[in-house]
Amino acid sequence: MAPREIPAETLLARLPLFQALDKATLARLAAATTRHAFKRGDPVFRRGERLGGLYVIVYGQVRLVGHKPKGGTRLTGVAGPGHSLGEPMMFLERPAVVSAEVASDALLLQVPKQAVFDELERNPRFARLMLVGLSRRVESLVQELELQALGNGTERFVTWLLRHCDDPAAPFALTLPATKGAIASHLNLTPEHFSRILQELQQAGLLQVSGRKITVPHPARLMGNWARP
Repeated sequence: MAPREIPAETLLARLPLFQALDKATLARLAAATTRHAFKRGDPVFRRGERLGGLYVIVYGQVRLVGHKPKGGTRLTGVAGPGHSLGEPMMFLERPAVVSAEVASDALLLQVPKQAVFDELERNPRFARLMLVGLSRRVESLVQELELQALGNGTERFVTWLLRHCDDPAAPFALTLPATKGAIASHLNLTPEHFSRILQELQQAGLLQVSGRKITVPHPARLMGNWARP
C-alpha cells in the first residue's frame, strides 16, 4: 500500500512562516499550493527565470548558486527545512538572480504569487509574518557581508562552521551541504587554502574531518581560538 499523502494544509501548518495562521487562511493558501518532489541535483529554478510564487522547504536542502562575472558559479547559501525561497524576486517581479538546486532529496511547496498577494491584502497577520521572513533574510545577508569582511580565511571558515553549533559546551557534527570546493568558493578561499585550513585545525585537535563530515569535539575551544562574535 502506498504511503498516505499528507495534505498541503497540514504541511503548511508545520512551517514557521505559516504556524501562526488561522485554519481559514491555511485552507485558502493550501488550496492554491502545489507540491514538488526533487531528487538530489535537480534544479528548483535557474538564474534569469521569473518565479510564479514562493517556495517553502518541507524537507531536504537547497543550494543557492550565484554566477561569477567572469564565468563559473559560487555557492551563496544553503536553505533547509522551514526556509522559504523566492519572496524578494516575487515581490519585485524580477528574474531570479541566483539558481537553486537540490542538495538532497527534497519536498517543496510552492504558493502562487497571486494567492500570496490576495492574502496579504486580506490578512494583516500574514503580512507581518512575511515581513519577519524578509527581515530575517536581510539579517542573514548582513551576517554574510560581515563574514566576507574577515581578513583571515580560518576565521571565516570557523565563524561559518560555528553558526551550525547550538551548544558550545557539546560536540557537534556537520555534513557539508556542498563539495569542499563549493564551500571554499562561498568563503572566498581557494580549494588549496581551504584544504590547508582543515588540515591545520585537524592537526590542532580542534576538529575531525571524514569526507564531507566535520566533527567539532570542543566547540568552545574552537570558538576561543578563532571565531569572531
